[in-house]
Amino acid sequence: MFRKIISLVFATAAPLICRAQLAAEGASASRVTAILGASVVMLDGSAPIKDAAVLIEGDRIVAVGPAAKTKVPPGAEVIRATGKWIVPGLMNMHVHLGLVLPGRQGAELANETDAELALRMAGNARASLLSGTTTVRMTGSPRHVDFALRKAIDRGEVDGPRIFTAGELVAVTGGHGSGRIGDGNDGPDEFRKATRQELFLGADWIKIAISGGIADTHGSIAAATMTKEEMEAVIDTAHRHAIKVTAHSGSPIATNEAIDLGLDCVEHGYFLTPEVLHKMKEKGVWLVPTIVVSQPTALPFFQKIGSPDWYLERVASVGKQHWATLQTAIKEGVEIALGTDQFPFEPNDGTTATIREAQYYVQAGMTPLQALRAATTQPATLLGVAERLGTIEKGKLADLLIVEGDPTQDITALRTIRLVMKGGKVYRDELPGAP
Repeated sequence: MFRKIISLVFATAAPLICRAQLAAEGASASRVTAILGASVVMLDGSAPIKDAAVLIEGDRIVAVGPAAKTKVPPGAEVIRATGKWIVPGLMNMHVHLGLVLPGRQGAELANETDAELALRMAGNARASLLSGTTTVRMTGSPRHVDFALRKAIDRGEVDGPRIFTAGELVAVTGGHGSGRIGDGNDGPDEFRKATRQELFLGADWIKIAISGGIADTHGSIAAATMTKEEMEAVIDTAHRHAIKVTAHSGSPIATNEAIDLGLDCVEHGYFLTPEVLHKMKEKGVWLVPTIVVSQPTALPFFQKIGSPDWYLERVASVGKQHWATLQTAIKEGVEIALGTDQFPFEPNDGTTATIREAQYYVQAGMTPLQALRAATTQPATLLGVAERLGTIEKGKLADLLIVEGDPTQDITALRTIRLVMKGGKVYRDELPGAP
């Protein structure tokens, strides 16, 4: 009898419990957060919205306007940011959360297990988000841990930025990023198969290495390592699936050939000539410069990880030409999206690698507004997600930062991040009065 009573109680209560849960979830979903008193930076170059109100419901921005004309719903959670500035979350288009470079650190991680790699990448993802980078494009990750990490972040199990990923690098045998001999690909058929494998696993991009690289122990960084037929096989296969292809390249020869084959984006571009950059502009091929890795401010990072002398010499060998390439690309009007090839949060010259990269763009010829766009609206366009990311507008995802000054006037204002929000959730709050 007692069991029947208990069963009846649970049978009666269950719908009530479910309705209560649904009501609570509904209330949570409809809860509004209001950021008041700050100025909203406008990425189209128009005047900022002073003393603004930004209303956020769930993960979306539902209203942006002057506080005096924007009604804040009763019960809204209020974040007061008087005198501060609101900018979109930063986006970094060249990230390796499992980065391993030659030297002491590389030796320490030589026998890293899949589980250890996943935990290290998860920690780096969280640090990236807290540093103000709310979206990343991963450009080559070992053992497909990037796909598992992306799922975990999307489910809310791990804190981290939004991830777009190229999966594993599709490399030629003996070329940059190919690993041990025999791990690469040879000939169009092998490259098609390797590309299809990454697409099957869920790659948002395909990345190929068409030249040598700084981390290679031998060979020219400007060497053209893939044949036209191999490049064409990758680009054609990816484009058939509506997936873009980016190429690690320091080679003007290889880049010129790849542009003619339909390449979408170039990473680094160490030794690109004015003629190649002009062609990139004409064809709409993007550049992700990663200038921060070849400039003197990266030296403390390389010293920290115990980089060997030969590696430092290769870094130094590209620095001046890499800088000239960036300056020419800016003058030519090549589409540029920010990327670092260092961890987004990595300390660099008193700030993070992401922010220092943006500062370099200003030093190389961009206006502060252009540099900020390179870190926000430009990556959103490159990724094909400009309808939901990249600006502070109604309907966009609520990925935003609060800083002390106006970065469209002085890009170093990005060094003063006080709040980081992704999808309407605050992950870092250093505003006055914050708990």
